[in-house]
Amino acid sequence: MNDTGTDGATVTTAETEPVAPAVAEGDPLLSVTNLTKHFPIRRGLLQRQVGAVQAVDGLDFTVRKGETLSLVGESGCGKTTTGRLLTRLLEPTDGKIVFEGHDISHLRDGRMRPLRRDVQMIFQDPYGSLNPRHTVGKIVGAPYRLQGVKPEGGVKKTVQELLELVGLSPEHYNRYPHEFSGGQRQRIGIARTLALRPKLIVADEPVSALDVSIQAQVVNLLEDLQTEFDLTYVMIAHDLSVVRHVSDRVAVMYLGKIVELADRVNLYESPMHPYTLALLSAVPIPDTKRKTERERIRLQGDVPSPINPPPACRFHTRCWKAQDICKTIEPPLVQLAPGHQSACHFPENATEEQAAAALKAAETMPGKDSVTA
Repeated sequence: MNDTGTDGATVTTAETEPVAPAVAEGDPLLSVTNLTKHFPIRRGLLQRQVGAVQAVDGLDFTVRKGETLSLVGESGCGKTTTGRLLTRLLEPTDGKIVFEGHDISHLRDGRMRPLRRDVQMIFQDPYGSLNPRHTVGKIVGAPYRLQGVKPEGGVKKTVQELLELVGLSPEHYNRYPHEFSGGQRQRIGIARTLALRPKLIVADEPVSALDVSIQAQVVNLLEDLQTEFDLTYVMIAHDLSVVRHVSDRVAVMYLGKIVELADRVNLYESPMHPYTLALLSAVPIPDTKRKTERERIRLQGDVPSPINPPPACRFHTRCWKAQDICKTIEPPLVQLAPGHQSACHFPENATEEQAAAALKAAETMPGKDSVTA
């Protein structure tokens, strides 16, 4: 980096990143603390800020090397915004994002560029994420040109190998996106994401825009690639059936906050947050006997506006278990069972000790002030 001294001379200083130790399998690859993103609302001639959309509001979680962590919830809960924050396509309003020991929360574009080799994103729309004027070869080979990487054997050969890896023909190199189906376009996007051999991939609903018959193929492809290249996934999805198939751990989001975080088995078999229970009750089950035994929970009302979310517990306006404390004290996200965190004063499927621990945590949590309902 070149700086200009007081005498007008140019002083060259070395701007180097510390070398992070290798992350072992199962250790945290990505850590997020109090991650927040508020989009300002401006009005008037002077564009004064009159409010903010609280898209993401204080998330805390880690992503372990080699695992798949899924973010689930209703539309508008902040899943996609979280994914874009993790890849630094959006600048956080507050909080910290640590990747392999480096704080990348507010890195400038120049210093973030080398790290983009390790953190990539698969976009939801396979039609809008590919430039229709570029050939497949140019699209998949773009990361090499942008990062100044010269792969062994040349770009064309490497791109053709990537296409073959994701189930496409090397002969598709000179074709354009409009010549492919939705599933094939998503495979092209996956090939582009793999070009620089990233360590972390954020997949934003990678199969939601595809036919059901194609979804399983793409999901299986992602799992095979994870095994072959030792990838770590943050999967954003709303289809809980897909999430159950691919995830190691699941984080349930509601109105910008994580309300439950647990491993896949515990979350699906013994959910603790009422909102999670309601989501799971809507998942279709092919077994007719189990279908008749399970009660369908229908939440009343719509999701409140993120511009003015409810005080304390944001779910209390739709929760059948809500009491006065839910309207005055925000329940913290605390561990009630091994590897199982929930943010609820009256958790479901909890023992008396776990229920008492949830209430005690809310009363003693530092920085959690009561609000007037």
